[in-house]
Amino acid sequence: MKLRICGIRTAWDPVGDGEFFCPGCGGDRNYRRVVGRRRFAVLGVPVLRRGTVGPVVECAACRDRFGTDTLDHPTTTRLSTMLREAVHTAVLGVLTAGGTTSRPVLETAAAIVRGAGFDDCTEEQLRTVVEVLAADIGPALDPTAEACGAALVIELHEALGPLAPHLAAAGRESILLQAARVALADGPYGPAEREVLTTIGGALRIGAEDTARLLAEAARTPS
Repeated sequence: MKLRICGIRTAWDPVGDGEFFCPGCGGDRNYRRVVGRRRFAVLGVPVLRRGTVGPVVECAACRDRFGTDTLDHPTTTRLSTMLREAVHTAVLGVLTAGGTTSRPVLETAAAIVRGAGFDDCTEEQLRTVVEVLAADIGPALDPTAEACGAALVIELHEALGPLAPHLAAAGRESILLQAARVALADGPYGPAEREVLTTIGGALRIGAEDTARLLAEAARTPS
């Protein structure tokens, strides 16, 4: 065994903890946020300070350490919640644009929202939420209007924007296509519905050409 006479040793001090998605384990784990104190050691005895390291994130399971930017990735539980809320908001956006008088539209919307994880969602609940949303952001959008209200644009971007970087293209397109199904449940897209769907595509970081293509394909696909 080779004797190590001198070297740099690092002592790690915890400064926080929580739950994160561990890239090493591939799942949700507890973590410690730690800061390292580097010392020059002779025969294992620290003698000189050599600065600090970190902070870094240490997984409680695998003990690997990662940069603090790892915490920007949502946990699996949080990601599921964000996805459920994104689908719900996209559907509400389409309903706000197209109205809630059509029974097929409400039935389709409720089925999609239930599929996203809101198991108890009903058509009547959606109608009530849309009425509250319309009152909050201003008059309900006219189905013949050509523009999506600014407040609704903000709502969609706040719900969809943070999720987009964490989804593959197929996942982002799926949210858009589910919203398109709601708009198409009672016939072709109205101008306001198309505007909202275009906004949804933009918030999900889907290019304008790809958004138009996906909406056209959805319109040609039998429901």
